[in-house]
Amino acid sequence: MELSGGQCFDAMPCYLSVQDRSLRVIKANRRFREAFGNYEGRYCYQVYKQRAEPCEDCPVERTFRDGQGHHSEERVTCLDQTEVSVIVYTEPIRDERGEIAAVMEMSTDITDLARLQNLLREGRAYCRTLFEQVPCFVSIQDRDLNIVDANRLHREAFGSFLGCKCYEIYKHRTEECDPCVVRQTFEDGRVHEREEVVTSRQGRTMNVLVRTTPVAGPSGQVEAVMEMSADITQIRELQSQLESIGLLISSISHGLKGLLNGLNGGMYLVNKGLEAGNGDRVRQGWEIVQRNIERIRSMVLDILYYAKDREPGSAVLSAAAVLDQVCEQIGHRARELGVEVVKDVAPDAGEFEGDEKAVRAMLVNLGENALDACRLDRKKTAHRITLRAAGDGDGRARFEIEDNGIGMEQETRERAFTLFFSSKGSEGTGLGLFIANRIARAHGGEIRLESEVGVGTSFVVTLPRNRTGRHEDGRQENDPDRR
Repeated sequence: MELSGGQCFDAMPCYLSVQDRSLRVIKANRRFREAFGNYEGRYCYQVYKQRAEPCEDCPVERTFRDGQGHHSEERVTCLDQTEVSVIVYTEPIRDERGEIAAVMEMSTDITDLARLQNLLREGRAYCRTLFEQVPCFVSIQDRDLNIVDANRLHREAFGSFLGCKCYEIYKHRTEECDPCVVRQTFEDGRVHEREEVVTSRQGRTMNVLVRTTPVAGPSGQVEAVMEMSADITQIRELQSQLESIGLLISSISHGLKGLLNGLNGGMYLVNKGLEAGNGDRVRQGWEIVQRNIERIRSMVLDILYYAKDREPGSAVLSAAAVLDQVCEQIGHRARELGVEVVKDVAPDAGEFEGDEKAVRAMLVNLGENALDACRLDRKKTAHRITLRAAGDGDGRARFEIEDNGIGMEQETRERAFTLFFSSKGSEGTGLGLFIANRIARAHGGEIRLESEVGVGTSFVVTLPRNRTGRHEDGRQENDPDRR
């Protein structure tokens, strides 16, 4: 059965119309007439959109201008006021001379498809909103551990560094962490959890609980991993208040046992010397007793500085004299380790107000840390510690303890003054630098750390020459709000 051109035109399963240069509809098929009614003498924008003026971007007008076919997506209104989404295609109709006499416009109903696309867009927008507003740090990482997406909290904490390695952004490392829970999820496709310590772009150290989950592609293979990190810093700080008691007891029990044994040994020598009338033995034993009592006293002061907001004593101190005492105190161990100790006192070192024992303990802690850095360094044949005292030209006393030991990488530098953090493994308690920093702050001063791996470390302590009575939180000693 053959159909004429007019029959084919009328039977097309879409809205089909022919328009002249004024955009008047001069012919339309059956489906067009059923949906939009009588078209005779009316313009397309009146029929399709019930408008009084042409559309701003009309594909029919564009075809009249350039003679090319065009397409667009539009929403039109039927006689029953139903809105229909259509995809529009236009083609020129030419006369015998090749001039464009009219334009054919074919509009296909894609309402169902548009509805699905809209639902998809809304779903994606909703998922994106959830992703952005989740109250934890969320990132998506590829197999090379590059961050390919991140939510708002993550960007605020770590910056917009898409394409960078996760370990560079979180920990300022140059190599992958071991173990890496993201890597584990890529390997076995399972969820993994781990607690980590990371550093924000503002330099804030945070404890985070990390949970990873695989993101599968169409083939079911793991194409990416979502990493969610919850900030549990406050929880860990609260827990540390309880755990620290046990940790302190554990960390000092061995030392106290040794000191008590030393006291017993010294008392034994004193008693035997008295019984035998041997003055040399008495003096030898008494020196042992005094030395161990001083060590116990120093340990107790460290505990007090950790356990309470202790107000430092105040006396006028000579920076040179304090440095002499520190050099003397660490000198014996330095000689045992073969480390040279150099003392440098500038003419403007002068005097300052402070708690003599606390300041000395702070500088000794830094000096012993420098000795450990030299002891652990196996690459250099000669090691040296330089202790300096000077003025900083800004009304403060300045102490510097510099070594040429192993140095610190950025991750270690950022955590150096954190409670119970030690880079010496089981050899360290993690109290020394924490307490040193607390003493400096209690005096209204600060400790600045500079270090380079393989080169060495420098601790610079600045203390005000005149005490203002300020506490660690900045309150005055006579502040009525002090509790």
